[in-house]
Amino acid sequence: MRIPIVIIAAAAGLAGCSSLTPVNDPVYLRITDVEARLIRIERVLENDSLITLASDISALRNEVQSVLGEVETLRYELGQQGERQQTLYVDLDRRLAELEAAQARLQSMPVAGGAGGGAAAPAVNDQAAYDTAFALIQSQDYPRAQAAFESFLAMYPASRLRDNVQYWLAEMHYVQQSFRTALPAFQKVLDDYPQSAKRPDALLKIGYTNQALGNLSAARDALLEVVRLYPNTDAARYAETRLRTVAGAAD
Repeated sequence: MRIPIVIIAAAAGLAGCSSLTPVNDPVYLRITDVEARLIRIERVLENDSLITLASDISALRNEVQSVLGEVETLRYELGQQGERQQTLYVDLDRRLAELEAAQARLQSMPVAGGAGGGAAAPAVNDQAAYDTAFALIQSQDYPRAQAAFESFLAMYPASRLRDNVQYWLAEMHYVQQSFRTALPAFQKVLDDYPQSAKRPDALLKIGYTNQALGNLSAARDALLEVVRLYPNTDAARYAETRLRTVAGAAD
């Protein structure tokens, strides 16, 4: 500050012109008092600046904590949404399988007026076997469900349900993390059943399985193929979501 220097100089000049000693000179004492007060004011101003800075830092810290809290909330909500979507997907798949099973039962019923009343076709038995195996999936008894589906394929070579059975057999390998076995099992749905309604889901799971095996390029190709061949379907939407994960893993 220049003011205190000027005041001291003035005080010195005035003291030099006075016959009194500085200790007894009232002018000198007054100027000295003013100088001391100015120093105290400067210190207060400096402290106020520090207080303001500290307050700003505290406010910024509070804002950062608030943002972090919002991020954690969004992360939790996204996780919950993913779980709900997976549950919905499984539920839709189950309901579709039940509808397909009901359709197969209707087709296997004897036609009224047929010769001899029309004996029930063997599909009645394969339907019962399918329902039993699928019930094991619902109870999460995956090893027994796998064995039931394998037995089905051996016992009913002409069943209309073979494509579904092949898909669910592949799923049993997948949920038990036998990915190297699951991959060709899903591929068999595409190779052997060109008209199957399970093709979009099988192709989707080929993408998932390749990602689990670390084959990111193959996973991306399969998922892109789902989006291309089956747009506006649940399988395509799941493929688009998984593509972002695959792209992130590849970076």
